Amino acid sequence: MKDVGPPRTGADEKATLQGFLDYLRAAIAGKVAGVPEPQVRTPGVDSGTNLLGLVKHVTAVERFYLLGEQVRDWKKTFHAGEDETVDGVLAAYREVVERANAVIAGWTDLESSAGPRGASRRWVLVHLIEETGRHAGHADILREQLDGAVGR
Repeated sequence: MKDVGPPRTGADEKATLQGFLDYLRAAIAGKVAGVPEPQVRTPGVDSGTNLLGLVKHVTAVERFYLLGEQVRDWKKTFHAGEDETVDGVLAAYREVVERANAVIAGWTDLESSAGPRGASRRWVLVHLIEETGRHAGHADILREQLDGAVGR
């Protein structure tokens, strides 16, 4: 998950969508990397949203949509446990991304059903781009509030 910027034109649709998803994945992971405890868990807004919780959440989202793992309580996915470290949460995210990319690599078309409720593979990829992008934006703001770091 290195930050190389979004993909340029010329790739097929699946590669373009996956490229944007990988770009956003790297952006959100990058916002957490290097932030010390307890700041990485410090809520920046009244809802309690924090950097480590955002990565934990997008990990659960990918597990749900691409790996078929159920989520019992979506609100709980926004909170890392006291025993969970930054390195551990980031490693879990990277491992899920690797497994998810293997699933995507096996797709021969984007029309077939994938994920919950019979959504198309295209819909799943676009939804993951939207979800990850939204939370990467949240992470941008939270990180800037913590230490002034800006940019991707």
